[in-house]
This record gives sequence, C-alpha cells and structure tokens, in this order.
Amino acid sequence: MDKMLRNFAIGLVLLIILAPLGLLAVGETFGEWGSDEIKEKLGYVPQGLEKLSGVWNAPLPDYALPGGENSESLPLSAAAYILSAVIGVVVCGGLLYFAGKKVARD
Repeated sequence: MDKMLRNFAIGLVLLIILAPLGLLAVGETFGEWGSDEIKEKLGYVPQGLEKLSGVWNAPLPDYALPGGENSESLPLSAAAYILSAVIGVVVCGGLLYFAGKKVARD
C-alpha cells in the first residue's frame, strides 16, 4: 500500500509541475468560456447559464495571482498555474479524505 501511495504522490507532483505547459498552447482553452464568449460563439447565452453566471467567482481568475492579472511574465504566470494546481489537489484531496472517512465510519 505504501508503494501505491508513493507512486500516486509522484504522479500528482508531476502533474502539478507540468500544469504550466498550458501557457505554451496557442489559441483559447476549450470549455473555459464566460457568457460573453459563449454569446460570441453561439449568438446567444442559454437561459440556465445566464441565470447561474454570477453564482461562482473563481478564487484565482485566469490562474493569475492577485495583482498580477495583467502580467505577461512567464515565470509569474507559471507560478500562478502551479499554485492553482496545488490548491486544486489540496481541496479535492481533502474532500475525498473526509468523504472516505465518513463512508468508512458508516
């Protein structure tokens, strides 16, 4: 079990380190559109999306650090991508851990 957990952790760390590769991609990111981009693509915004568009605001919009939204610095952008990946892993891992504890207790 320890070897499996170690390999899983190594895989997660590699994915976190490779997260900034998205900065090298050309064009837009598929599926990360706001209502204005959807309106541009479809000509309209679906009613359900329009109704729910203000419910959630990302903690790190566009994977940018606070105050660095307009920064074009690749190292700063890469750091923000890595920080976003770490936050995502910690939040998802924590939720899965506590859900697993709850399920194991019942």
